[in-house]
Amino acid sequence: MTPPPVASAPVRHVLISGAGIGGLTLACALHRAGLRATVLERADALRPVGAGLIVQVNASLALRRIGLCDAVVAEGALVEHSAVLDVSGQRLTQVDVGALQRELDAPMVALHRARLQAVLRAHVGPEDDVRLGVAVTGFQDDGARVTASLSDGTTVSGDVLVGADGLRSAVRTGLWGEQPTRYSGYTSWRGVCPAAELVAPGHVSETWGPGARFGIVPIGHGEVYWFATLNASAGTEDAPGQTLSALRERFSGWHAPIAALLTATPPERVLRTDIHDRPPLRQWSRGRVTLLGDAAHPMTPNLGQGGCQAIEDAVVLAESLAAPGAVEDALRAYEARRLTRANQMVVRSRQMGRVGQWENGAARFVRDSLLRCVPASMAAQQIRELVKSAS
Repeated sequence: MTPPPVASAPVRHVLISGAGIGGLTLACALHRAGLRATVLERADALRPVGAGLIVQVNASLALRRIGLCDAVVAEGALVEHSAVLDVSGQRLTQVDVGALQRELDAPMVALHRARLQAVLRAHVGPEDDVRLGVAVTGFQDDGARVTASLSDGTTVSGDVLVGADGLRSAVRTGLWGEQPTRYSGYTSWRGVCPAAELVAPGHVSETWGPGARFGIVPIGHGEVYWFATLNASAGTEDAPGQTLSALRERFSGWHAPIAALLTATPPERVLRTDIHDRPPLRQWSRGRVTLLGDAAHPMTPNLGQGGCQAIEDAVVLAESLAAPGAVEDALRAYEARRLTRANQMVVRSRQMGRVGQWENGAARFVRDSLLRCVPASMAAQQIRELVKSAS
């Protein structure tokens, strides 16, 4: 008996607004699925800027589905241990990440955001188009095609438009109108310094103090990524040229090697950003247009899942678009697999940040005492559940 023919991937041209992690991962995943992509990016060059991030095991598994996991791992440093500390350096909780990676057969890798972006850019299909210096400013969906209006006055048409254009997405605004962002109550600094000798390889930590936190992440290539948060009014700025000296004063008395890392950081490699998210949407798609990553579900960075969820989005969306059927059905399938999970991350991340930024001494004492009582096995189980519930 002759087996039925296998349905081939539909011939589709996908327009992607934004060449960040989510947009480039989607272009790579579409190429692997046999679909064509055009990426439209506001910046006139993909410069090696930004700080670090951790590709957690759930995102690594998603990257493995499109053949990019090993290439990403090669550009960073594997995480072996993760801990939350108090300001004296005493552990509140810890996870043996190396053991979990072996158990789950999936890596957790820390790397510079620019190196991840470079890996993704190198694996976009040769037939695909990455257009720099043009932003999507609007769109028209006639039911058969969608046409994007660009900042240079031109237009481009395709079968699908994906807004991967970040927290202040123009595509999101076109779908659902202007919506204010939501300030978390704290600001952040992110820096990268060439001082890997100050930190044990593979050891990632986050220190919780009164209304402030400090994270340390080795990212390979002799570099350490660090981040700091502080309760502050929105829009507060550092005095010109005083960012690092103000941080050294603010975190003086905190455990080593925080002061040394700040001293070793070139001023031009420090970024300050107020932390915002948005209330979760109930729907990402309409017609032939959908959202991905921060455009769909911007979240605070407290779970380290912003980029990871964008990667998951991209892989699932490409799989959905490669399946037979109408575009609208593909976008509904994408939402069915992704919306609830991503929105849960938004809520959990905001809650985690609120607790981590507590200033009240009594509340922090109770929080820290409870954290010390949490067995390492419970923290590890949370990572297992994160992988188990992935799409």
